[in-house]
Amino acid sequence: MARYQLTLAYDGTDFFGSQRQAKRRTAQGELEMALRGLGWTDRSALLSGRTDSGVHATGQVAACNLDWAHTDDELVRALNAKLPGDISVWDAKIVRDDFHPRFDATSRTYSYQLFCDALRNPIRERFAWRVNHALDDDLLKQASQTILGAHDFSSFGSPTTPKGTTMRTVKKAEWIRVEKDQWRFEVEADAFLYRMVRRLVFAQVAAGQGKLHVDAIAESLARQAGNRKRSALRSGLAPAHGLTLIRVKYQESIQ
Repeated sequence: MARYQLTLAYDGTDFFGSQRQAKRRTAQGELEMALRGLGWTDRSALLSGRTDSGVHATGQVAACNLDWAHTDDELVRALNAKLPGDISVWDAKIVRDDFHPRFDATSRTYSYQLFCDALRNPIRERFAWRVNHALDDDLLKQASQTILGAHDFSSFGSPTTPKGTTMRTVKKAEWIRVEKDQWRFEVEADAFLYRMVRRLVFAQVAAGQGKLHVDAIAESLARQAGNRKRSALRSGLAPAHGLTLIRVKYQESIQ
């Protein structure tokens, strides 16, 4: 018996999030069914974090204890043979017995894709948010710089536990122009609040379109920000389908 760290990728379109639910299809539920097909008998696999309904992943991390007598690569192939087409295991390796993909993580990185077009595009819109109005690159950059560092992000999300802190440290926040009409936002933090990235994206897009002053974002991160300003920013939410969990980092000592 050994503890395995699994790296998962999934198209979140048809999942009701990552966390197992009794009567709904989720990434964790599909993984656990595949594991049971290999003789796994534990009650629950562990995940690095929860993704909402419709959110994708290329770097979700899971952990489980498994009695497996073959190689790591053979475990990857065996699991993928049992998983449906919209979820895949990309990597498997043995780690220390007490490894926890959530509590041992040092940072998470998300990517958000969007493009500007007046016409619907069903193919692109599966993984990107279509916005109607043009974006100013300089304003997007200015907005992203305001969220770097340690802040109280309660204006942009809810704690993941009832008594959890809303303080988070953002290590990277960058807008990349992929094509003439397409942008990608990458953000790395020690952890994220519930729906934090999608609210940050919405506010920055509003700033990039000239609908919200960049200073309003900075002001909302101040501890003394009033409840009225907080609730106003919390009302905007970028669509889930543009968001992807791309990376979870750990110390080398987990092995």
